Amino acid sequence: MCTAGTWGAGGRRVVRAGSVLMSWPLRLNQCSSLVSPPSFSVRALCNKALTNLNSFFLYLVVNFDHFQILRAIGKGSFGKVCIVQKRDTEKMYAMKYMNKQQCIERDEVRNVFRELEILQEIEHVFLVNLWYSFQDEEDMFMVVDLLLGGDLRYHLQQNVQFTEETVRLYLCEMALALDYLRSQHIIHRDVKPDNILLDEQGHAHLTDFNIATIIRDGERATALAGTKPYMAPEIFHSFLSGGTGYSFEVDWWSLGIMAYELLRGWRPYDIHSNNPVESLVQLFSTVSVQYSSTWSKEMVALLRKLLTVNPEHRFSCLADIQTSAYLSAVPWGDVCQKRLEPGFVPNKGRLHCDPTFELEEMILESRPLHKKKKRLAKNKSRDNSKDSSQSENDYLQECLEAIQQDFVIFNREKLKKSQEQMGDSTSAPESSAEAETEAEAETSNLNMCSSVCSSAGSS
Repeated sequence: MCTAGTWGAGGRRVVRAGSVLMSWPLRLNQCSSLVSPPSFSVRALCNKALTNLNSFFLYLVVNFDHFQILRAIGKGSFGKVCIVQKRDTEKMYAMKYMNKQQCIERDEVRNVFRELEILQEIEHVFLVNLWYSFQDEEDMFMVVDLLLGGDLRYHLQQNVQFTEETVRLYLCEMALALDYLRSQHIIHRDVKPDNILLDEQGHAHLTDFNIATIIRDGERATALAGTKPYMAPEIFHSFLSGGTGYSFEVDWWSLGIMAYELLRGWRPYDIHSNNPVESLVQLFSTVSVQYSSTWSKEMVALLRKLLTVNPEHRFSCLADIQTSAYLSAVPWGDVCQKRLEPGFVPNKGRLHCDPTFELEEMILESRPLHKKKKRLAKNKSRDNSKDSSQSENDYLQECLEAIQQDFVIFNREKLKKSQEQMGDSTSAPESSAEAETEAEAETSNLNMCSSVCSSAGSS
């Protein structure tokens, strides 16, 4: 292979344009050892085309300076979250940021990249959707839907008493989300109150895909992944025996555990993170779940089907729970459109998160986000004055460079606009037919609700 370069595209940053990954900036390189250089007119034409492409990629790219940081609202296993406002549109979002060096030290880079890969390909009314992803020298950023109603764990800790009617709607909304994820071959693996966010109206949205996995037809997952109190029995069995693994059914078990906890205030099994796997396998075969006598028979029957130890007999898809007596009369079309009023609506006069997050960011954080611009400028000046051969940690630097190279930039806002413009400009019959086919495929991928909703709503 010629190392002098070839006629064509080269670059270092990766941008997702539609479903295609491309590097930028694009440039025209001359490989004199293999080919004759093109004529001036051809080269000028090519450079003009590449300039236009580079302009398009720059149009896609969003960075830290495009947002105003408002306040910190949370932190998770992989990073911290703050409320931001996009300067040009004034829209509000939640920004999750993950320090690169910490991710490398904790061996979490692969999980961050996998979460990005998944979020860039999905969109649903009951998910927390990704809008932008970008990076700088210190951090990786994900900008997602802002949901100000707090997570269900927070409300449990605030001693909110969830009624059956409220939990029923959560079950419906999460069932639609899980059914959509299954259509995209995704197992979430961490469905729990902490990862269910409410919007201001009280509707539920699933978030946090950092341990989610993609399985294709016929495949099975095998890793011991999740939060132990919410993990299905077959995950532990698979880990111990090295059996056939597990599939989408595990998310529906977690949904049943969560619904039980919301109704009763505690989980059906006394499981903690420090319990050995061996004891958990035995627990599921010896302990019976106790249901409250105050719950309706229909709710108990549904929970029994979700908490069936054998995954082959467990309710594990939307069609299953739609057959249950408890949900048979649900107008699924209205659920899809968020027309049903939730039984619990968060107080709009307060921010539903731990106020100490803001204090930690302002006082305790060694690299606070609001001082990033000055810090990066100082670091750049220091790096320019230091001989690269004096690097204290070559391995760390190598990993940081790999992240810089492989990180995928994403901009859902611009992609949506580009798709709309492409659709409007299509005039030829053949092009129109192709665009229609692509639009149908895109609609099926980004459809807000499962197609089964409309059929259920009309029946």
